[in-house]
Amino acid sequence: MSSVAFETQRAALADVVAIPVTPFAEDGTVDRDTHRSLLRRLLDGGITTLTPNGNTGEFYALTPDERRLVTELTVEEAGDRAVILVGVGHDVPTAVASARHARELGARMVMVHQPVHPYVSQSGWVDYHRAIAEAVPELGVVPYIRNAQLTGARLAELADVCPNVIGVKYAVPDAARFAAFARDAGLDRFVWVAGLAEPYAPSYFSAGATGFTSGLVNVAPSVSLNMIEALRAGDYPAAMKVWEQIRRFEELRAANGSANNVTVVKEALASLGLCRRDVRPPSRPLPEQERAEVAAIAAGWSI
Repeated sequence: MSSVAFETQRAALADVVAIPVTPFAEDGTVDRDTHRSLLRRLLDGGITTLTPNGNTGEFYALTPDERRLVTELTVEEAGDRAVILVGVGHDVPTAVASARHARELGARMVMVHQPVHPYVSQSGWVDYHRAIAEAVPELGVVPYIRNAQLTGARLAELADVCPNVIGVKYAVPDAARFAAFARDAGLDRFVWVAGLAEPYAPSYFSAGATGFTSGLVNVAPSVSLNMIEALRAGDYPAAMKVWEQIRRFEELRAANGSANNVTVVKEALASLGLCRRDVRPPSRPLPEQERAEVAAIAAGWSI
């Protein structure tokens, strides 16, 4: 299948790629109604690319049944209003089953989480992604790269055998490394998504990214859209104005090895009365004394 066949998917990646949270009910289960209302809020806010089962959705804390449920709720709620990029991962059979489930539901793409394994060889990385991509040749496949050791040449090697590998979510916190990696892999061959969200979007866009992921978008879709509009226009001063606006929120999320990455987003949503603040271990709700700061930031955005 030629890359032209993946035109819609490629366009959807060159955008704000929202990573919705997974809200939990008081009994600890996935809160379906709240999940739908949060998705509707994103769609009504102008978001057209959604990633169910991303890290902000607490992918690794969900059971296989819950991951399927989250995918189903997202596809149903979005209808034809958004392109769905379903997060898949774990062992190869599990990832393949998730990718096939996504395909059955009508999703157009899968994002393959960084392999969770203490020993990842570069050629083994290619084998892992190849097994998943070959199982769903009709779907666009987007590797999520957090491994600073991986070379661009390996990605090119993967795409040579799997033409449905059309985009990359690059999440190594090093803009110079990203610039080199993208050029070694083929800058125009893939859609490059800045996988570290708004804080890194301006520097990654300057090096060739055309989309960025966002967890903050759950709280304030307009803020994320303001940033991508500025970046598309090449207006870096305007993009940096947004960067200044989101800086403290993202610093709170990134502190202590991103311990509160999801926690801060859910706290902001809770302060706006949109969902419960509950997260699952190994995440933890925000201590009482830090909640007011998050609430103040969220209130400032919604004016």
